[in-house]
Amino acid sequence: MAEPLVLVSTTGHIRHLQLNRAEKMNAANRQMLSELSLAYAQADTDPNVRVVVVSAVGDHFTAGLDLGDVLGTATESGLALTPEGGIDPWGITTPPISKPVVVAVQGTCLTLGVELILASELAVADETTVFGQLEVTRGIMPFGGATTRFSQRVGWANASRYLLTGETFTAQEALRIGLINEVVPQGTQVDRAMELAALIADQAPLAVQATLRNARVARASVEKEALSQLPAELAALLTSHDFQAGVAAFTTRSKPEFTGK
Repeated sequence: MAEPLVLVSTTGHIRHLQLNRAEKMNAANRQMLSELSLAYAQADTDPNVRVVVVSAVGDHFTAGLDLGDVLGTATESGLALTPEGGIDPWGITTPPISKPVVVAVQGTCLTLGVELILASELAVADETTVFGQLEVTRGIMPFGGATTRFSQRVGWANASRYLLTGETFTAQEALRIGLINEVVPQGTQVDRAMELAALIADQAPLAVQATLRNARVARASVEKEALSQLPAELAALLTSHDFQAGVAAFTTRSKPEFTGK
């Protein structure tokens, strides 16, 4: 039986989910994405769970998608990554989880890792963390919500810089622009995330969930039209020569030559 790629534990009213593919820098393959979706669904329906904490085993939070594995899910409608009965952790293909989510990151936090922060309520980064929304360097676009949520979170100018250049940035820069809530010493991010989660879990759970639902109304109305167009935009990019060049360059660690085709 395959080793689980998402470790699940519960402390009091806090459900802790850990990405568990450290040997691949927690790059997300189909198995990990499926397990994470199902773990979100289980936390959502468990009346004992009031807060979810997401972290990762090893030195890195995530290197992003395991493109070679995930591309097997590509269709004309985009990528099918949420299994039946699961909740999309990014809240794109299903309604979002009804419980607050706190993310704790370290080391490398790229693409869908940034977007998981954008889909969550609180985020703590250790001082080693390097962030990046690198999709344009690979010939594709963000498809986990960054196209709408990044600018909502950090402002148009800050979001445009990192979405359109593919530059990486430090934990201190992430704090400055408002992507994360705190920067903590190396190796302490999970402890701090659990502390923040405990503060939330101590409050009236129905009140917390009602507050969260209402706070999300404005975001949902802004996102609706943009996200409805996202699958078709992504599907077109997945068939482009530039995407093939981007994947090849990523594999060989070379600089791609994009042609706009």
